[in-house]
Amino acid sequence: MSQQELEEMFTPVLEDVAERSMVAERFIDKNLYQIYIATLWANVVLDPAEVGIAEEDLEDLHEVLNSRIALVLGAEQNVTECFRFINSRSGETAMNQARLTKTHRELLLYFSSLILDPSGHKRWMDRVNRDSH
Repeated sequence: MSQQELEEMFTPVLEDVAERSMVAERFIDKNLYQIYIATLWANVVLDPAEVGIAEEDLEDLHEVLNSRIALVLGAEQNVTECFRFINSRSGETAMNQARLTKTHRELLLYFSSLILDPSGHKRWMDRVNRDSH
C-alpha cells in the first residue's frame, strides 16, 4: 500500500484524534493528542490486519503519522517523541488526568519501553520469560 493510500485510509482516524483532543474550537490539548497517537500506533502494530493493512505497511504508516504529528505538534515531533512523552513525568500526569485504565497505561508503557530502549526491553522480556518458566 502506498503512503498516499495509507494517508487516505487513516485521515478520518487522525481527524477524529485531533477533534477529540480539542479543548476549544482551534486549540488542541497536546498531551491528550500524544496519548491518542501512541494508542493508535500501539493498536495498529499489535494487529495491522485488523485495520486492513499488512505488516510491511507499518513503516510507511509510521511516516504518514510523523507527517501529521509534525503539522499538529511541531516539526520536531513524531511517533517516537509521543512515546517519550508517555514515558515522562508529564506523560504520567496526562495519563492520570485522562483516566486511562491500568491495561491501557500498561500497553502504552510497554510500547514506550519497546520503542525507546529496544535492547533494555529485550533484556527485561528475557528476564520475565526466564522467571515465568
